[in-house]
Amino acid sequence: TKAAPRSALVLKLSHVLDQKHPVHAAMAYMAERLAEKSNNTVRLEVFPNGQLGGETESIEQVQHGTLAMVKTSAAPMESFVPDLALFGLPYLFRGEDHYWKVLDGPVGKELLAAGAKAGLRGLCYYDSGSRSFYTKDTPILTPADLSGMKIRVMRSKTAMDLITQLGGAPTPTPFGELYTALQQGMVDGAENNPPSLFTSRHFEVAKQYSLDEHTRIPDMLLISEAVWQSLSPQVQQWVQQAAEESVTFERKLWKEKTEESLRELEKAGVTVHRPDTKPFQDKVQPMYDKLEGTSVGVLVKRVREVR
Repeated sequence: TKAAPRSALVLKLSHVLDQKHPVHAAMAYMAERLAEKSNNTVRLEVFPNGQLGGETESIEQVQHGTLAMVKTSAAPMESFVPDLALFGLPYLFRGEDHYWKVLDGPVGKELLAAGAKAGLRGLCYYDSGSRSFYTKDTPILTPADLSGMKIRVMRSKTAMDLITQLGGAPTPTPFGELYTALQQGMVDGAENNPPSLFTSRHFEVAKQYSLDEHTRIPDMLLISEAVWQSLSPQVQQWVQQAAEESVTFERKLWKEKTEESLRELEKAGVTVHRPDTKPFQDKVQPMYDKLEGTSVGVLVKRVREVR
């Protein structure tokens, strides 16, 4: 890439994933598209691996306008936009098609826009697949297997409730510290999608992977509302278009990487289990009962009506 003209507007984007991760590749692609559209007058600089701080820390910087953009899981966002707890609910989606219909439809669009009040404008969602349990010793084949197990979760109330409801002990740990936490037995397991388990190399320590696919929590790309309002309508349009083009790129790449990661994990000696999810679904039903009459409960009804 050519050096940016001196007058170029530079937008910095922080995230905690590895450079090999498909979501990182999508944001690098967005940077290319933005440079092309703006003839190099607007540049997106992507900082992976938590170089600019952890997820929650980066969200706060974006909220205050000291950082332009952050890629985060929707999970830690629920402390900023409570309705985003919706995505952390287990077995909410009937499958991938249903999930994308919801994200690309009215519910998904409203939730992207909902963060603006908190200073966090959503630009797009990236596929982050479905999350499943990986453990060091005992595979998770039924909810009973989680009994007393320390499971790493993201800093999200819904994620913690889910593990508690299944009988485990939720242990919030920053993603960057998880390898060591698994190694030293501070946690017995964690949960994530296949590409993240593979690129993080956690499989070197955790050899049991149970594809219960309990949640499909999207990644979100957020821009500081203050920064957004300071951009000209033309620059806003370029940023939004480049983001949307990167989504198409990422979804295709995600599918390929998921299949490849599962093959590589098995080659590396990971045992992949496919447990019956019905007992898990039954066990988490109280999480839905509690939502009756709340705004998230209303969203759940709307999601289930999407055909």
